[in-house]
This record gives sequence, structure tokens and C-alpha cells, in this order.
Amino acid sequence: MSSRLKRFTDWLKEEDIDFAFVTDPTNVFYYTGFMCHPHERVLALVAFPEAEPFLFCPSLEVRQAKASGWPYDVIGYNDDENPWEKIRRALADRGIGQNVTVAIETDTLPYGRSEAIKRFAESVRFVSAEGAINAQRLIKDEAELASLKKAAELADYAVQIGKNAIKKGKTEQAIVAEIEYELKKRGVEGMAFTTMVLVGQNSALPHGVPGDRQIREGDFVLFDLGVIADGYCSDITRTFVYKHASDEQIAIYETVLKAEEAAIRAATAGTVIADVDRTARRIITDAGYGEYFTHRVGHGLGLGAHEAPSMSGDNLDVIKTGMVFTIEPGIYVPEIGGVRIEDDIYVGEAGPVCLTSFPKQLEIIP
Repeated sequence: MSSRLKRFTDWLKEEDIDFAFVTDPTNVFYYTGFMCHPHERVLALVAFPEAEPFLFCPSLEVRQAKASGWPYDVIGYNDDENPWEKIRRALADRGIGQNVTVAIETDTLPYGRSEAIKRFAESVRFVSAEGAINAQRLIKDEAELASLKKAAELADYAVQIGKNAIKKGKTEQAIVAEIEYELKKRGVEGMAFTTMVLVGQNSALPHGVPGDRQIREGDFVLFDLGVIADGYCSDITRTFVYKHASDEQIAIYETVLKAEEAAIRAATAGTVIADVDRTARRIITDAGYGEYFTHRVGHGLGLGAHEAPSMSGDNLDVIKTGMVFTIEPGIYVPEIGGVRIEDDIYVGEAGPVCLTSFPKQLEIIP
């Protein structure tokens, strides 16, 4: 049994839980090495404190599941079969009784599926598995760090593609297409989330949607993108100016850069997470732009593009060695545009390390 899965089953034993029903594809991958997006079909890792676990998936995925290196049972089901009845029989074969405690992902398991699990026994008590799973995933091991570095290098490359594509009259969507086409040619697994290229006043929308807005002189051009490597995500934001920048654009950019660099320096093991957010927010507020910084300073990064920890001003958890998260302050002024600068940070023994390395000094594209 892998060390990851053993830690999880040890937790089941300590908490006197009869079994865990894990369905989030990223969590299944974390414990099994099998990545699957089953759409509406049922995918589950069923783990026990003592008995051997099993992986449940659609029949069309069974061969891939076995090829992933999973050493235990793989139970498949056809589209014309009742998956819940097959799971119930597999549980009975492993001695699960009529009064059980089940660990589930309470944040992501659909209500209908929780009702199906209740029918496995006469009395079913649910407990949340989120805390135990997130605590494990929070600290990255060496293999995970290597994949995160690879993803970060690809993100740097993607920004370079985007920068090279900045030309007068080019649309946001056209640049997105160039970035993703070049990455596909390089064989990337996929994007970690929907690629954002936002131009001019659109850049003042923190989660804007690229459209047919064309680049004009004096525009901010904001890239926010992430690339997947070995299942792990990167997330980078860089902002450029096309042709010429106003004094206020320069002031906004330099304020965000100062805030980001200060927040990165503050992100050391033992620091309260809220203090990192406050460090960036204080600089931006003191510069007169506090009302235009409208989101937390970052988020955890790993198998998910957004995962624990939340780098927010109300998170009183302490940063630990081995965490990976983004630092991404921004200023978004509707009539001018927005600037965000974002890096992926690994907390090492000697302090925070930037995994992304694309230059951050203000660059005016000629």
C-alpha cells in the first residue's frame, strides 16, 4: 500500500470509520495514480481501515485503471448495470454490516449519490473526509514538487508565446488560440483552467472572459493561465502595456509589483496566512488603491488549480514547509484597466521559492 493511502486508512482506523467513499477525480488520482474524468458515471475509491481497498469505475476505464499501477481490485460496471448494487455487493463481501460510519467528501459529493450510499446499510452516519485529505494534499512531496516545477516552466513558456503575439489589432481570443496551439504542439496535457487574455478595460475584470476586443496603443494586456504536467497545475499572471504607458498605469503596476514581492517575502513557514494577505493589501491601500484590490492574495495549488490553503485575510492557519500556493495581488480600475502579477510559491526549508520565473518588471511592448 502506498504511503499516501496508508496514512488515509490509518486515519479511518483512528476515527473508527467503517469505510471511505472517495469520488473527486483528483483525490482518486492522489491515492491511486489513476486519473479519470467519468462525466456522469460513477468513479470511486473505496478504502477501509483493515480490508484491502477497491477502485470502482466504468467498464470502459478498467483497462486504464489497471495499467496505472493500482495493485488492488478494480470493479467495473457497464452502462446497463446498476453501479450502486455492484458496490453494495462488494461492501458485503468485505464484511460491512448494517450500522456503518462512512467518510465522504462533503464539499463535492452530490446529494443524490449520498442518498444512494445511505441505502448500503440500515444505518449510515456520514463524516467529512475533507479535513484528512486536504491535510495530506497540503504538503507536497518531492515527486509532486518536480511535477509542479515542470508545470511552472510550461506556464512561463506560455506567457512568452502570449507576449510575442501582442500586436495592434490582435484580439483576445486570437492570442488565446496561439498560446494553446503552441502548447499542444509541445505535447502538454491541457490547461489548468480557461486561459485568460484581457485587453484594455477588460483587464479590470479579475475573471474576465476573452472576446473580440482588439489591442490598442496604451492598453494593459493581462495573461492569466495555467498548464497541467503529470496531473499537477501551474497558475501565472503577467501584465504588459502596449506601445506606451501613462504615469498612472506605471504607478499601478509598480504598486502591484511591490505588494507581490513583499507578500512573497512574508510567506515563510510559521507565518499566519492572513498576515501574507494583509502585507500585500496594506501596500496597495497605502498607495490609494485599496478599493480596487477585490480578492484574496492567493490560493493553494497542486492537483487542483484552486485548493487548500486559501491565502485570505481571514485564514488564521500557519504556513508550513512543503506548501505550494499562489501570490497574486491586483489592482483593477474600471476606466484604466487592471494589473495582476502572480507566481507559484513553494515553501522550502530556507524560505519561499518562486516556481514560476517569467520576468516581472514592467515591460512596454513596442
